[in-house]
Parts: sequence; structure tokens; C-alpha cells
Amino acid sequence: MKPMNRRQFLGSANCALVSALPVMNTLMNLRMAGSAAAAEGSPTGFKALVCLFLNGGNDSFNMLAPKGPEYASYSNIRQSIAIAESSLLTINPLNTGTRTFGIHPALPALKTYFDQGKLAFAANVGTLVEHVTKAQYNAGLKLPLGVFSHSDQQEQWQSSLPDARSGIGWGGRMADILKSFNTQDKFSMNVSLAGSNVWQAGNTVAEYAIRDTGADGLFGYNSAWAAGEEVQQIRSAALDSQMALEYQNYFQQSFNKSKKDATQAYDAFTAATNVSLPPSVTWPGTPLAQQMRMIAKTIAGRANLGMCRMTFFVNYGGWDHHSGLISNQAAMLPVVNDAIKAFYDTLAALGAQDEVVLYSASDFGRTLTSNSQGSDHAWGGNQFVLGGQVKGQRIYGSYPDLTIDNPLDVGRGRLIPTTSVDEFFAEMALWLGVQKTSLPLVLPNISRFYSTSSSAPPMGFLL
Repeated sequence: MKPMNRRQFLGSANCALVSALPVMNTLMNLRMAGSAAAAEGSPTGFKALVCLFLNGGNDSFNMLAPKGPEYASYSNIRQSIAIAESSLLTINPLNTGTRTFGIHPALPALKTYFDQGKLAFAANVGTLVEHVTKAQYNAGLKLPLGVFSHSDQQEQWQSSLPDARSGIGWGGRMADILKSFNTQDKFSMNVSLAGSNVWQAGNTVAEYAIRDTGADGLFGYNSAWAAGEEVQQIRSAALDSQMALEYQNYFQQSFNKSKKDATQAYDAFTAATNVSLPPSVTWPGTPLAQQMRMIAKTIAGRANLGMCRMTFFVNYGGWDHHSGLISNQAAMLPVVNDAIKAFYDTLAALGAQDEVVLYSASDFGRTLTSNSQGSDHAWGGNQFVLGGQVKGQRIYGSYPDLTIDNPLDVGRGRLIPTTSVDEFFAEMALWLGVQKTSLPLVLPNISRFYSTSSSAPPMGFLL
């Protein structure tokens, strides 16, 4: 067949691919993931890290609140947005002495896993250039960029670069180092259920974006088209014919090869994740649960994928509750609870609970004081970590005093974080396989909070 000229090529590409824009993300990812990375020691078994990003700034001092003698301080500062003490699900951490706490009543699964020692909380975590005092804050010293800004704080929670803007994330930098653990290079070790994101973007790696139904392929294309319907046969045959052409123009050659690589990746990923999950677990029909279900299917197909290390990114937005905080959390937290329950119970049924760690993240914490109906942008907040290798039933870091005008309060209950995101992330990076000496490559700010020569872990919540 005669090679196409440029106009013919672009015209036919438009016809075939205008409705297939999701695959363009895949094409770019494949190219960015193609470079080799240095191995970080030798991998043992399979491990995956799942980031559940609660976009908008979750009010996490209602997710984890004090009970007992400290409840009065919490109720006094929160006023109309406080959860009733009798409604809080009581937990008794092993490492907080006589201090008792409660989990939001819409999160019973988190209480169960906490009591079982599979879930832990990290208290008052936030972005920090370095540890800062209230006086330094008031003087504008040592502060992250845009400390109360959604866009800046979302980026910094994903990049772990508090004093610079960057489209490269710590999960991506981690994958740059660890990707050679895996035996295939058809798709990235970083899989996103939420499209492009900063966290999984590295220097040589980007996310492999999929949907809750699986990987994205070329619209209307089926590599086994002979068994399909007539229209699909025609479209698939045309694309097969186009991908078989030998182009003279370099762009045409490169683009055509990318399409071939994308379809091969799609076929490989789809085949590997075409597995049945344990019927004993009932999955909710919410979008979040269906995304978590796809992650579970991917993990169930881990051996077929040729993967030893993976990361997954899920984004559940809508947490900017300047009003209707109590009712909105009562409606949204059960979605998180039920999705996590189905996910973890499925991992346990698969025997994979020790191979996966799931952690929560959000833009920032929120003001302890109320604006009458909700809370506003703040700084430090509480997060949770779940997994079979989590040293659970504990609260790590320092859960702050919630009295009005405490030394960490820079106004309206905006608390200076006492634990940096770098310490929080370093614990999980080490668990996934990054060596201590390589931590500064993944978390450039880590030396301000943790010595890589220390025999102690950054926080200690992983076995």
C-alpha cells in the first residue's frame, strides 16, 4: 500500500481517533515510562501503595476527635460543627496513655480495622518547609507557598515540595527509582483512576490512566475483531491496516508505533485484570467503590501483569464544606467507609492484605472554629493508613490540644502541623522499597525532618 502524505495521515487519524481521546493519555504515558531506571536493591514479593485523595480539604478533626476530659475543649471551639460525644465511635489507642478518642459515626469500618490493629491515624500532618513557630508564622517566615490555597496545597501534598511549584510528584519520583523491579514495560507502575495527577508524574514515569471498567483502548477497536459485530469489524480492520503501514515521515512512524504500543498495553492489561473477585464481598455501586473495585481487580491480576511494585491514585472530591459541614460529612463519609470496607475485605479474601497499604490525603485541615455553618481553609489535619502491615491501633505524631489560642493556633483554629508530609510519605516510600539513602531523591525536603542515617523509622506505623 502506498504511504500516506501528511494531509491524508492527519485526516484518517482524526476519523479514527477523535472519539478516542482517552487513549492519548495512554500514548504519552507509554513514551514517558520507556526509560530505564536504576534498580533499588532486589524486590521481595508484591507491594502496592494506594492514595485516596479527598479533594477540597476534609474536616479531619471531625473524622478523629477527642473524647473524655478533652471533649469539652473540642466542643467549646467547634460549637455548632462539633459531633456529639455520645455519637463518636470510641477507640482506645495503645500509645496515647489515658487519652481516648472517637471516630466519626459514619466510619464504623475504620473503627473496626483500628481495633483489629490494621488501621492507624497520623495526627496534625501538613506541608512544612521546616518546623515553624507561631511567631515565625506571624512574621511570614519558613512558610509553604499558598498555605491556605486549594491548588497550592493539593500540589504540595502530591509533590512534597512546599517551597516550589512542580508538576513532578513524589510517587512519580519513587517510580523512577523502583520501576525496574517490574518485569514488563508496556504500562507504568503508577495506575490512576482519576486521570492525570501530580503525585504519579515522575521524570521518566507518568500514570497509566484507566477507568473503573478497566484500561482505555482505541474507540471501537477490538484486536479480536473477527468475532465482533460488523461495524466493529470494519473499524478494527481499518485501524489494523493503518497500524501496519510503514511511514516515511518520522512523526508518522512514531505516532503509529505509539498506537501499536497502546493497543498492546490495553490488551495485556485487560487480559491480566479479567479476573473474578471473591463473591463473599458486596461492592457498593458508588463511583468511588467501583474505582476501588478496579484497583482490587488489578491487584488480583498482579502475577499476570508482571508487577512487583505499583501505586494507585483515586480522587474523591467535594470536601470544601464552608457550609453544611455536618450534613455533608454525614452523606459523604459513608461512601468512603463502604468503599474502603469492600476493598480491604476483598484484599483479605485474596490473601493480599499484607501487600497493600492505603492512605488518605487532602488539601489541608480546616478551621476548628465555625463560620456558623461550616469550616474554612486551615493547615494541619489528620489522616489514616490501612493495611495488613500497618502497626495499627495507634495515633502517630502529636494530636494537638484543641483549646482556644493554643500555641499552634495561628487564628480561628488553624493549626501549625507538628508532623510534616515528608515524614508521613517517607514511611510508605521505605515500605515500598526505596532505600534510606535514596529518600532525598524522592522527598527532597526530608532531611529537615528525618536523618537517613537513623536506625529508627520516620514515624513507625509500618512493620
